[in-house]
Order: sequence, then structure tokens, then C-alpha cells
Amino acid sequence: MKDNHNDQNRNFLTNNWVETHQDESGTYVTRGGKGFEQLSAEQQRQQYAYQLLHTNESARPRKSRFVPIAAAFLAGVLTIGGMMYSADRYNWFSSPAVVQAANEAAGQAAAGQGAGITTASASTAASTGNISSIYTAASPAVVKIETFVQQRQSMRTRGGIWFDPSNGGQGQNQDQGQESAQTDQSNLQAVGIGTGFIFDSSGYIMTNQHVIADADEVQVTLQGEGTPYTAKVVGTREDMDVAILKIEKKDGSSNFPSVQIGDSDKLSIGDMVVAIGNPYGFDQTLTVGVLSAKERPIQIQDGNTVRSYEHLLQTDASINPGNSGGPLLNADGQVIGMNTAGESEAQGIGFAIPASTMKSVIQELLHPVSNGTKL
Repeated sequence: MKDNHNDQNRNFLTNNWVETHQDESGTYVTRGGKGFEQLSAEQQRQQYAYQLLHTNESARPRKSRFVPIAAAFLAGVLTIGGMMYSADRYNWFSSPAVVQAANEAAGQAAAGQGAGITTASASTAASTGNISSIYTAASPAVVKIETFVQQRQSMRTRGGIWFDPSNGGQGQNQDQGQESAQTDQSNLQAVGIGTGFIFDSSGYIMTNQHVIADADEVQVTLQGEGTPYTAKVVGTREDMDVAILKIEKKDGSSNFPSVQIGDSDKLSIGDMVVAIGNPYGFDQTLTVGVLSAKERPIQIQDGNTVRSYEHLLQTDASINPGNSGGPLLNADGQVIGMNTAGESEAQGIGFAIPASTMKSVIQELLHPVSNGTKL
């Protein structure tokens, strides 16, 4: 009931009515009908408070909830993938406590639902029947990427925004690899871990630029091989968050396993997708999901700057710290995206750079393209 200044409001209490109104002076006057004298003082106080509340409420201006909701949403957008970036860049996985916690979590997950495949993905795997074959064919080309920096670097200005401990993890020099001093293996410090995939049998690897940015040395480990390769950074596109690396065998041969890059433009919402990577340092982890959306724009807080992404693929396949740079595969085992970011405060929200973007970077950085490249 709408309350006006001179409205009379009738409420029934214990089969007795109470009528309240304001007199000319603005004072509340309450009178009762038959049996009103039997009402307790507490009931009268409650009735008075009820009238006062509703009168004041009607006089208060209505406030829109749009602004705080919008502000909360924008804040969430700006922090998407923030935890993934930090974990990729700083080697949190090397902490014994973190590794132990991750192992316990992985053990519990394996006991409850089967290692490597999330609960949400179990029905998908059962219906398609080809998850194992996709993994078997693609996993040899999926590599673990570890980044290292010289311990002495805290005494110099580094590129990017992560690696100068003396300046709160910030630097000003954006020219990656400007210093040409020889890397001293004894002074290398592991700072990050991520994923990549070989897209060319001669040893070309694609990963995220944020995984390898500002590293003094990048090491790549292949499935089943204990000794890592020292990778060369061929080129990067920071604005697209794409980097291309190159590894070579000591004997000069070029017979690395590779995966084919597919056509992301042919994807449909609901298509099955498979992610392979190294979340929290657990090599060759498989997760399965569906393509949730296309053409997603997001922004990620990156130190003192904000990275803006467009045209991303969204998936509910589990994307965790360490998955960055890994392949997102379609049902044919082709790479249709590169896992890049995940919402740190939500489950089932991950983002991947589409294959169309990766192809454009390959054409730009590797022109003319190697004969072995599968495009």
C-alpha cells in the first residue's frame, strides 16, 4: 500500500485494529477500536515503528542498482586471468608447499573422477569416444616451457613489468633481450612455467608472449625427454600475446612431432574442445569441454598496464595457471585456439586466442613460411 502524508493505515493485530495518522503538527496519533486497550505496549511500539518506516521509505529517493552492478562487473573483467599471469610468470610451482597442495588436490580429483578429465567432461568423453586418440596424437607436440632470469638482473633495468624486484616488479625498458651478455647457467633462476606446441616439424613452437617475456633463457621440454632444449625466441607480437620459438636437435635433424593448425572460423558454439597443458607444473594434463562462445573481448590487468584482447574463444574446459600457450584442439585433433587466460575467481571460464590470429602471426614472423609448416 502506498503511504502518503495524510493516508490512514489500518492494520489488524490480535483481532483489533489500530489506526494511525499524522495531525496538522506532523505528530503521529494512534487510536484503537474495540479491545485496543488490551494491546501491549510492545505491540504499540511495533505499530508505530512500522508506520514510521513506511512513511520515511516512501519519502526516500529510489536508487538505481545499475551503477554498483556495472562497477563490479567491470572490476571482474579487468582481473580476468590475473592469477594465471602471475603464476605463469613467477614460478610459484617451485614452492614445496604449493607443490604439495597441488599434488593433494590432484590426488583427490583423480580418486573422485578419473585423472586428467574433469567431471563435466566425463559424459562428453563417453559420447565421443575419441578423446584418447586426440590426446595420443597431439600430446607429443605439446611442450613444457620454463623461463629463467639472471639473479643479477635485480641490479639492472629490465624490459616489461614483472622482473625488477628492486622496483616492485616493474621496469621501463620494453626492448626485450637488449643486453647481449652471455647467459651464466650457474646464476639462472627459474621464474615461470607455461605450455607451448610444435606447429612445424623443424622445431617451431608457438606460445603466449606473456609466458616468455623478459626471460634470459627459455627452456623447452618434450614429452618423454628429460633434457630440455634451449629455445631461441624467433619473434613476438605483444599486442596479440603470441610468441614463436625455435628449438634444434644437436644432430641437426628436424623430425619433431607437430600438430596441425585448424580453421577457427568454422567452429560452432557447443563444439567439443580439448585442452592439453602443464597446469601447476603437472605435465601433459588433459581437460575437455565445449566451445562456450566466440568473439569475446576481455581486458587483463598486467602490472601497471591493461592488456586488451579481442575475438577470443571462450571455453569451459579447465584452464589453470601453467596452461598458457597450450593448444585448444577440436574433435579432429587440430589446434583451433591457444589457451591464454582463465578467470581466477570462477570455474569454467577460459579464453583462447583463435587459430586465425595465430596464422596471421606465423605469416608475419616466418615469411616465407617453412615448407614443413602445417597451415
